[in-house]
Amino acid sequence: MAHRKRHCSGLTQSDLTERDGVYFATLKKEGRQTADVLKTVIEEILASFPWPKSMRWGSGETSWVRPLHSILCIFDGKVIPVSFASVTAGNTTCGHRFLSPATITINNPADYESALEKAHVIANRDKRQNSIEMQAEKIATTAGLQLKKDDGLLEEVTGLVEYPVVLAGKIDAKFMDLPKEVLISEMRAHQKYFALENKDGTLSDTFLITSNMKTDDGGKAIIAGNERVLRARLSDGRFFWDQDRKKTLDQWAEGLKTVTFHAKLGAIADKVERIKTLAAQIAEHVPGTDKKLVERAASLCKADLVTGMVGEFPDLQGVMGRYYAVAQKEKPDVADAIRDHYKPQGPGDSVPAAPVSICIALADKLDTLISMFAISEKPTGSKDPFALRRSALGVIRIILEQNIRLPLKQAFAFIPMHEIALHKAHEKLAKKTETSLRSEHKIGKYLSVNETAYEDLDDAIPANLSDMLYEFFNDRLKVQLKDQGIRHDVISAVVANGDDDLVRIKKRAEALQDFLATADGTNLLAAYKRASNILSIEEKKDKTSYNKPVNSSQLTLPEELALNQALAHTANGVASMLEQEKFTEVMAAFSKLRAPVDAFFDKVMVNDKDAKTREVRLNLLSGLKQTLDSVANFSAVEG
Repeated sequence: MAHRKRHCSGLTQSDLTERDGVYFATLKKEGRQTADVLKTVIEEILASFPWPKSMRWGSGETSWVRPLHSILCIFDGKVIPVSFASVTAGNTTCGHRFLSPATITINNPADYESALEKAHVIANRDKRQNSIEMQAEKIATTAGLQLKKDDGLLEEVTGLVEYPVVLAGKIDAKFMDLPKEVLISEMRAHQKYFALENKDGTLSDTFLITSNMKTDDGGKAIIAGNERVLRARLSDGRFFWDQDRKKTLDQWAEGLKTVTFHAKLGAIADKVERIKTLAAQIAEHVPGTDKKLVERAASLCKADLVTGMVGEFPDLQGVMGRYYAVAQKEKPDVADAIRDHYKPQGPGDSVPAAPVSICIALADKLDTLISMFAISEKPTGSKDPFALRRSALGVIRIILEQNIRLPLKQAFAFIPMHEIALHKAHEKLAKKTETSLRSEHKIGKYLSVNETAYEDLDDAIPANLSDMLYEFFNDRLKVQLKDQGIRHDVISAVVANGDDDLVRIKKRAEALQDFLATADGTNLLAAYKRASNILSIEEKKDKTSYNKPVNSSQLTLPEELALNQALAHTANGVASMLEQEKFTEVMAAFSKLRAPVDAFFDKVMVNDKDAKTREVRLNLLSGLKQTLDSVANFSAVEG
């Protein structure tokens, strides 16, 4: 640098300062006014703001969630002239469209909320939400009813109104014999009404409307209009309810053959067949399961997807299937399994409890996971279009909460992979055939395809499918158990030995975490890490592994003899305890190793000058490591 007269930035050597043989340049760049920075930043944010659905209006090309009429932007008492969608910011806004439409001037941001509230607009979202909730609770209490809790709907309605006024309407009596889920779904999904319940939990004929208007008649016209709209909506529900019950679920199930589940996996009817195969295998691991009922429930579990009611209200899948199953006098366990096999649909949802429901729920979720991984449709980054993470968490919750002893790797092999490979190869061949036909101008010709046509059938499924699924489940298990207070590194240590029994993994992890919280556990972990480090260094240097059994005749020091004897005694006892899943007792046995391990490291020089003595002591450390690793891979534990 000292030999160059000019730097590429335009600096000369005289502009530089030397410190310890290094040249430094001090550059000063003037800042910009905050208002100028805000204008640029805000305009960039507005231009790039993502909306699920946007629109254009007038002759402009700008997209926004709704037509933009004005922008209010003030900083330090002055307007920042932000410009967007042909609108330039000012210091004015408007109140409620009907109740206070006059223009409002805002000179001080601190006055913004109060000025709008005087103009019948509650700008604070939490305040609007609290107002809706309080009004709804008051109406319910006065009528001797209770508000059906619905946080999602409350959140949505809060964003739809500026000045909430809650009103009560009535459901026409002729619709009250419809399933309550139909009534609630219709009111919630289409009309954003809140449902009320009687004290016994049954649905009340009173519903709540969240209006954005305060009227002179106390809302009578608004209530009448909403009741009229609801009658029309429920008339559709009545039609679907009556029509759907004219066919049996078996007849509806025939329609699943024409509904595609995935192009590479065939129709939903194909999925149902896989569920039947998988559920029958799972039933072997669920005590008290009637296999005939499992097979029946599996055959009907998706039938309601093609009914009119579920076509209109997709959120009622399973629910309507149960109603139709009851109507055709199916066994209660079968009807309940049709409804419950979608559970849990989120962290706040319960898991199935009845054996038949458990089998179908696990089979449905495992089929989706295994099948999607088989066709390379696994989640990537934040994208999970088939909700596979939720399915895996659902499987984990069912297994753990219902104490199901289902080895996952064995379950992965239950699905008939040959059929999935066939669908996948069929799609590939169909694309080739279509391309060929087009090139030969023979569109309209059809090719009959059979199994022998698939040359690449064996390569259709990833060879490491089971390993990929196992790793995916382990990641989800860490998330689930972390929420229950178990450290992620403890889970990693436990699953490192390839155990795929989730119930056993949890029990082992809980025992290990409790042990590590004790002084004996902490010291033994430190000794393990020390032994591992010594072995790693010496094995790398000697290019060999020290894992031979140690004979007491090879030992001379009392600390060596004591440790070897303790390890032998512990190993024998631990093997039996592990088989009986007495993990707490295993950790208690490990705690007894602390004294001989501490004494060994205190008194014994591992890297003795005598080669044979050194080898024996390294093998002894290897024995310590192997004994502890029989329960978990302690090297994965932090600390």
